[in-house]
Amino acid sequence: MPLSPKRVMHRKVQRGRIHGNATRGNQLDFGDVALVALEPFWLTNRQIEAARVALNRCMNRRGQVWIRIFPDKPYSKKPAETRQGKGKGAPEYWVAVIKPGQIIFEVTGVERAIADEAMHLAGSKLPFKTKIAYSTEVK
Repeated sequence: MPLSPKRVMHRKVQRGRIHGNATRGNQLDFGDVALVALEPFWLTNRQIEAARVALNRCMNRRGQVWIRIFPDKPYSKKPAETRQGKGKGAPEYWVAVIKPGQIIFEVTGVERAIADEAMHLAGSKLPFKTKIAYSTEVK
């Protein structure tokens, strides 16, 4: 089952725009290696899952992976070939609002080379530019 909230306060929300850089979720808190977003984007639950699966497969399910984002914004859409008016469309899927600097995945418990390769592969599954960040503490 894809990532989605169990309950939300509002079933439909306005789109809005993504301004500025991430002020929260931009520090390495759990792992040693992280995948960091460099562009603003709405990341769907399917895209998050595809990157997570690629990451785990590349690491052969060793180590530990943290997903630092969650799709909690409903993306609504009107059906194709529908006239305008008659209200807002039904929610289609869920998106996570990604700002530049936001950490998406963190990894620990594997060698640096394997973690690098896994993060590179996961980043290639995402539709925006990413970079790999490392923790400063030596382990």
